[in-house]
Amino acid sequence: MESRIDELEVRLAFQDELLDALNQTVARQQQELSLLQEQMRLLYRMLQNQEPGSPGATQHEIPPHY
Repeated sequence: MESRIDELEVRLAFQDELLDALNQTVARQQQELSLLQEQMRLLYRMLQNQEPGSPGATQHEIPPHY
């Protein structure tokens, strides 16, 4: 009976470590996702503020190879 309890305690310790590692991974990924979303918002605002005809502005032109 005692060896069974020891085995369960070891498994619980490994599960606790795994849960902590997964939690850290999810937290890091959430930070990265938030950063990427903010960067996308900034790029979108920059594109919206560009005037047509300005350098770098997207225009619907036929590419030069046509």
